[in-house]
Amino acid sequence: MRGIISDSEAFAQLCGELAQRDALGLDTEFMRERTYFAQLCLLQLSFDTRAVCVDTLSLPDLAPLRAAMAAPRICKVLHAARQDLEVLWPTAGAVIGLFDTQVAAALIGLPAQVGYGELVRQLLGETLHKAETRTDWSRRPLTDAQLAYALDDVRYLLPLRERLTQRLRELGRWQWFEEEMQRLDASESFTVDPDQAWRRIRSFAELDPQRQALGRALAAWRERRAIDSDRPRSWILPDAALRELALRAPRSAAELAATPELPEGIRNNSGPQILAIIDAQRLPAQLPPLPRRRRPEPAETEAVRALAAVVQQLGRELAIAPEILATRRDLERLAAGARDGGPLSGWRREVVGERLLQKL
Repeated sequence: MRGIISDSEAFAQLCGELAQRDALGLDTEFMRERTYFAQLCLLQLSFDTRAVCVDTLSLPDLAPLRAAMAAPRICKVLHAARQDLEVLWPTAGAVIGLFDTQVAAALIGLPAQVGYGELVRQLLGETLHKAETRTDWSRRPLTDAQLAYALDDVRYLLPLRERLTQRLRELGRWQWFEEEMQRLDASESFTVDPDQAWRRIRSFAELDPQRQALGRALAAWRERRAIDSDRPRSWILPDAALRELALRAPRSAAELAATPELPEGIRNNSGPQILAIIDAQRLPAQLPPLPRRRRPEPAETEAVRALAAVVQQLGRELAIAPEILATRRDLERLAAGARDGGPLSGWRREVVGERLLQKL
């Protein structure tokens, strides 16, 4: 198959070549629709003027790649890197020494979530064909069209790095970018702690302590069940159902059946386990009334509006998307009294944070 490495000897030779380079482009194709853990189906790499695909499904492991991935002196260029890093973590380990082209593009004034194809078009004048976007990458053999699509996803990463680096330096924003990459480098492990799984679910903080404890226990059970069975979390228990169970705390099969967000199949298969988790919380017979969503005070709303105006104005001055400087959530935290993180840390503090504090 042209353009693809599928045997251990050729892969080991490739990894030896990578170790001698100072920069390489990197992308992954994976499947996750029916599993908890992403199945890495294809790894694309570019260096010098060469681009290759690695058929990860044909290799016993990716251990020969670990040395190059962990070497800070080799710059790994990716677009919207976080998901690729998570997919690579179990088999290739931590990827250190990153250059995320999406982050760099946002810092020079392009949209915060600019796509790879659009970035290639704007900076390099090349148009990518996206006919294979919905490919099942686990199927073999791969066609020439699929391989061409996959190779295009890394072919332009190193030229993009060059253009973006030049523009960042011209704008005096290279230090901003370095700080962003240091934070991304610090995400060394994507191992999930089931006892922290509740943090993925929004609005838990609004619940009373007893319902919070129940929600955390249910989220931990769901996470362990998903990991053990290698099935998506939503197949074990959808988020909406988990929240409703935490709110209602049903104590019987009849009460469980009255939870509309809980699919019948899940209720039939896991109902006794869910009821056992609720019972183990030893909740009082009568829970407090359901919490009402806190409405921000008028002064708080006005403060957020004033802070948003500062961010919008500064975004216009810098020709940068305002959400790069501070998100709505950042501004709400500031208005509520928080004085850490977000626009009050790193390069953002000098650029926007001090102005926001003055406005307050």
